Amino acid sequence: MRIGVPKEIKDHEYRVGLTPESVADVVAHGHQVVVETGAGLGIGCDDGAYRAAGAEVGATAADLFAGVDLLVKVKEPQAAERRMLRPGQGLFTYLHLAPDPGQTRDLLASGATCVAYETITDGKGRLPLLAPMSHVAGRMAVQAGATALEKAHGGRGVLLGGVPGVRPARVTVLGGGVVGENAIEMAIGLAADVTVVDSSIEVLERLAKRFGARLRTVKAGPSALSTLIAASDLVIGCVLIPGAATPKLVSRAMVASMRPGSVIVDVAIDQGGCFETSRPTTHTDPTYVEEGVVHYCVANMPGAVPWTSTYALNNATLPYVLLLADRGLKDALLSSPHILSGLNVHKGQLTEPSVAACQGLPFVAPEVALDL
Repeated sequence: MRIGVPKEIKDHEYRVGLTPESVADVVAHGHQVVVETGAGLGIGCDDGAYRAAGAEVGATAADLFAGVDLLVKVKEPQAAERRMLRPGQGLFTYLHLAPDPGQTRDLLASGATCVAYETITDGKGRLPLLAPMSHVAGRMAVQAGATALEKAHGGRGVLLGGVPGVRPARVTVLGGGVVGENAIEMAIGLAADVTVVDSSIEVLERLAKRFGARLRTVKAGPSALSTLIAASDLVIGCVLIPGAATPKLVSRAMVASMRPGSVIVDVAIDQGGCFETSRPTTHTDPTYVEEGVVHYCVANMPGAVPWTSTYALNNATLPYVLLLADRGLKDALLSSPHILSGLNVHKGQLTEPSVAACQGLPFVAPEVALDL
């Protein structure tokens, strides 16, 4: 199979779909890899490193898209990239379609086979290709929130960990999954006053067992949430419903109840965000103020630490790249229901039920679509 690795073009996105080490593994399996010039510079890997790994380097984006069977990316294809997709071509990347009907329409029109990292599952119901970036984003959320709390960045001027005689910042984490647990670990490590809110008692019990008295746990509910939000200096949204748009758990009124200069970090913004006042931002312009509260809603947070993120992502994605290449798209997808769950679009058919429900579009079961 001929596999293409384009240079990412989303704002300040420096990750790359395959590292040189991953390219060497793919080539060792008998496949060809084409890497766009400069694709790896953001992780410190120049074209020479890719050539040494066995890749062809130098294609323009247009030539690369036109000449490969499978595209391996990191972020969802931007509008210019979507126009270059063609029928029968494979795309393997993060898609996050639920809040992005424009992308859904374009992918359906392309005729391509689009497999999303974020909806592939494993035998325990986890999301193995989302987890690496969830680790990164959860940890980064605390860094971003601490910076935004500084007065020079629009915040209240509160130090996350406080000092002797002055209380630390009050941090509320919404959701105790992979993102939330990593955010909790970082916030507690910086000596903040941390509370987690989750709808699952099992999740709260697990977190309480891990963090002990350093963490307060609260069962999700409107009254409890309103009280916590109003008292928080920093609220980190870590809510995820796989494949679906994130529910707006925090209303505008709740945001308005926070003290001026408090901070929201919405890690769920890729799926639409969990605050009513959230809208996507970029690394170039990461924050805005709404209801007196600083909002950090960057949709590709891990792109700011591309070396760590790319290698963490490749650790998880490479086995799937090899499977798709070795067996071919159809056979690989049908080899396991967990891999098949990653299929979002195939030959103009929408195969992800949560996206279909969210956008009011027809849904075709993935195994049915593959036989069309």
